[in-house]
Amino acid sequence: MDKGLLIVVSAPSGCGKGTLLEAAGKRHDFALSVSATTRAPRPGEQEGVSYYFKTREQFEELIAADGLLEHAEYVGNYYGTPREPVERHLNEGRDVILEIEVQGAMQVKKRCPEAVLVFILPPSVETLRHRLQKRGTESAEVIEQRVKAAETELEMARYYDYTVVNDDLDKAVDDFLGVIEAAREKVRGRK
Repeated sequence: MDKGLLIVVSAPSGCGKGTLLEAAGKRHDFALSVSATTRAPRPGEQEGVSYYFKTREQFEELIAADGLLEHAEYVGNYYGTPREPVERHLNEGRDVILEIEVQGAMQVKKRCPEAVLVFILPPSVETLRHRLQKRGTESAEVIEQRVKAAETELEMARYYDYTVVNDDLDKAVDDFLGVIEAAREKVRGRK
């Protein structure tokens, strides 16, 4: 049995990464990695589905035991990708998607050079701004902060193996699945 592919997906907020992955998941059997965090659960979040909720001490034990593929501290809480469930799925032959930020993606690439990094791009920064405004969930000031952060993140796309522009969802899903097939062929060629 072939080992699954480790696929790292990053994108700035508002690029439609979640929508794209959901649509792609209807056509390809992925295992979506569940992150661990030290932040408190929000209403409706479930242990092992939304996150693995850990105390700070438990999280630091995972770090010390090399039990995470990547981790970071953000606004006073730890976030990270537990190694064991990812490796289990890969060894079972399932492709695993890590939907993580750029810093985490760079950590994974260093630890797992065989990982395939895919960056989801908006058609333009203006389109991104429009999508964030259309959500209607944040103030103009927060939207501008997100756009500025996105511009910085977009510069990191050059460190990824592939980029997919999410302009038309169907085409973006086709492109994303094409990237996975290309990566699989590349891995087979190395054997």
